[in-house]
Amino acid sequence: MKNKNEYQVINVAGKLAKGFMHSPLTVVLGAILFLIGYIALNTMPREEDPQIAISGGAVIVALPGATPEEIENVIVKPLERKLREVRGIEHIYGMAMDNVGVVNIMYYIGENREDSNLKLYDKVMQNMDSLPKGTMQPIVKPFDIDIDIPIISVAFYPKDQKTVNDIALFEVVRKIQQKLNSVDYVAKTILKGARKAQFNIEVDIGKLSAYHLSLGQIMQAVQSVAVDVPDVKGRTADNKLVIFGVKNAIENVDDVGDIIVAQYMGSPIYLKDVASVKEGLDIQNFQTAEILFKDKVNHSEGDEGQVTKFSDQRTQITLTVAKLAGTNAVFVADDVVGVLKAHDREFDRIGMGYIITRNYGERANEAVNELMHHLIITIVIIALMLVFALGWRESIIVTFTVPAILAVTLFTAWMTGQTMNRITLFALLLSLGLLVDAAIIVIENIHRHLHSHGVEDKEMSELLIEATDEIGAPTNIATLAIILTMVPMAFVGGMMGSFMKPIPYNVPVALIVSLFVAYIFTPYLSLKLLKKPEHGDHHKKDDDKGSK
Repeated sequence: MKNKNEYQVINVAGKLAKGFMHSPLTVVLGAILFLIGYIALNTMPREEDPQIAISGGAVIVALPGATPEEIENVIVKPLERKLREVRGIEHIYGMAMDNVGVVNIMYYIGENREDSNLKLYDKVMQNMDSLPKGTMQPIVKPFDIDIDIPIISVAFYPKDQKTVNDIALFEVVRKIQQKLNSVDYVAKTILKGARKAQFNIEVDIGKLSAYHLSLGQIMQAVQSVAVDVPDVKGRTADNKLVIFGVKNAIENVDDVGDIIVAQYMGSPIYLKDVASVKEGLDIQNFQTAEILFKDKVNHSEGDEGQVTKFSDQRTQITLTVAKLAGTNAVFVADDVVGVLKAHDREFDRIGMGYIITRNYGERANEAVNELMHHLIITIVIIALMLVFALGWRESIIVTFTVPAILAVTLFTAWMTGQTMNRITLFALLLSLGLLVDAAIIVIENIHRHLHSHGVEDKEMSELLIEATDEIGAPTNIATLAIILTMVPMAFVGGMMGSFMKPIPYNVPVALIVSLFVAYIFTPYLSLKLLKKPEHGDHHKKDDDKGSK
């Protein structure tokens, strides 16, 4: 039979407290919460800033011989009208030039990039029949914003330019680029400032006119022998494989000079007759970069400070590495640096060095660690405040709930495909003061019940359930009101809405989790750590004072 004086639980808060207070699974649940939080903290992709979904592309349509006016009327404008039928496009920019038209498309921020690229390609292919006769196959170039931003930039330079020239430097860096392409989650690698070996042909315009030749004839003559001759593969009668290899027609400067450009009066005109041919670098490449080395030079006696002098400058090749979207920038950057360090001895032997000029993974890790450090400091401050307000036992109980709430929130963010970045942690830091509200309200009400009259007649577990159940309804309503203030932020559009998206996603989750953690673990820990004060002793002392 139920005791008539037994408290009747009416709220979900009391039901949770009653269900988990004496259950051996409560300890297991607490351990699981911390475990999943640890897993999420160490495996969740880390980035400095959240990735914003930007999708779009360009459609390039060539019509040889057409003027810009014709391109605009028969290609650009009809294509713009058709692309307007695609849902999600925000802006369309058309350009008409000689022989070619380009239509750039920008989708609304937040649109799925893969779906947008598919819709763009599908719409262009559906309207191939409406293009004018003579139009070449359209080229659809989607934007690859996710993999265009590098996370690692490495500057390679020769330690001694006399032993390592530009061509040798390029060959070594090209091999390193090939190895980095095989690193997990590396999306794209690009070389900037590379100087390649080539035959430079400097045409004498005067001689060209004297022989009645054009630059087009020079180009055609060189191209006819400059391409690699493909291998011929076949099988003999007895089914043996035969492979014929033909060397490239051009191997040195003399071969280039001996190219026959045209016939004049029955005699061949060679390239060396109208141009000078030299073996060198790609002189048409204007993207050469240089690296400066600076030294600190002390002033003469009587002067203070130092003077910065640039002691040397050398050509460099910059290798940039981009990662796949949604992967951990820290792990990818560490793997890339590991490949570079594995070749340190080879670089020293060759006589070249490198400097990592950008490490996005290191910056992302520092940003995350700094915010986690501030998060811990904030938790300690809250714990110290509660020591003076309620007591050290109550402070321990409330402090326990904070990492448990953060663990579940981080795990939820990880499972929903979010990354750990400054905005994600800022959302947790912003809501930290709100996360302890439920636990503080519960522990304060428990503290009040423990120091009320008649407490000695109640069982400790019954007192804890009653104290938790009493504040369930108002705490739920207050938390719901705070959550509703965060909801409008989820409907903010544009760049700012996408950038601040982790706040309306993670703060409500953290607040909901804080309720369950407060209702489950606060009564359980109170049962283990708190004790009822001995009111009978206090009454006895008061009676003795009165009799005297």
